[in-house]
Amino acid sequence: MKHIIAAGLIGAGVASGAAAQSTVTLYGSLDAGIAYINNVGGHPKWMEEQGNMQPDRWGFRVVEDLGGGLKTVAQLENGFYTNTGNFAKAGTLWNRQAYLGLDQENVGTLTLGHQTPFSFDMLGPLSTAYLAASWYAFHPGNIDQLADTGVVPYDNSVKFRSATFYGFSAGAMMGLGNTTNFSTGRNLGFGITYANGPFRAAATYSNEHNRTPAIATTGLTTFQGQPAATYMADKQEEMGAGASYEIGKFVVHGLYTRVKLQSNGQSDTFQSYDAGVTFKPVAWNWIAGGAATTTFAGGRWTQFEIGDIYMLSKSTQLYVNALYEHATGGAKAAFFTAGVSSTANQVIVLAGIHHSF
Repeated sequence: MKHIIAAGLIGAGVASGAAAQSTVTLYGSLDAGIAYINNVGGHPKWMEEQGNMQPDRWGFRVVEDLGGGLKTVAQLENGFYTNTGNFAKAGTLWNRQAYLGLDQENVGTLTLGHQTPFSFDMLGPLSTAYLAASWYAFHPGNIDQLADTGVVPYDNSVKFRSATFYGFSAGAMMGLGNTTNFSTGRNLGFGITYANGPFRAAATYSNEHNRTPAIATTGLTTFQGQPAATYMADKQEEMGAGASYEIGKFVVHGLYTRVKLQSNGQSDTFQSYDAGVTFKPVAWNWIAGGAATTTFAGGRWTQFEIGDIYMLSKSTQLYVNALYEHATGGAKAAFFTAGVSSTANQVIVLAGIHHSF
């Protein structure tokens, strides 16, 4: 899945003049297919979809061995759309990640730049959307930030992720607003993971300021006195925990997320419960599915997904997904980024191909 395009590059030592060995890895992912959505604004929709199994992206990873277990690390990653060639975030080249830092073996990694929060790093891989490989299965609006979109990463951030000790790894990060008001745009996050054989678990917490979650994609037109399309939370506090366990040819998972949004003296809570199972009868083919229910702003969205993934090689897969969502409490069905249904129900059926390099 990765291709080393440069190796054995010699860099001058900063103080000692000692040689250091570097590698630069070019990597990427392309994903495209055909989807049918039964109701978008009251009409059925056929479309060429992209980034369903994995987001379309390409980037560079840089590692320079400085000796003594110390390495320089850097990453630049651009998200784009295979079906149009456009950037995932207009006008921003490295819209997914852009950072530089140091990694000390047996201690951890310290990086600075434009970086993803722990909700994406630690909780996302325990969600049905990730394990059953469908972008549309992320929770309504991606309010809990399990997917990496243009508004999710922390700008101007400092991030530390520890090495693994007895199965545990912990992290902390802060994003600065780069203004004279220290609290404006400030984001603070923490996370911890644990892995032991077939068992994996994670928990995260963050306290963020001046965030712009995609409220409008849930079908709401106004929220807390603001237009949903331009809503900004004065404060966004979120937490979550999840786990997965592998039993023979099965992997079961469960996840809970909670987000408190505050603005204009008002407060609302977004909560999601997510669970599912993956069955791998053979190494090159697996069936995965799950369900999630989300409550927010008086409404509830309950969604189901099932999919089949067939591996043509380690780098190329074919997939087919079917998803159904039902909304109650006056809400309209609205799978993430699919468009809002005119009713309480929405169905998506899609098939595609994914390739990574």
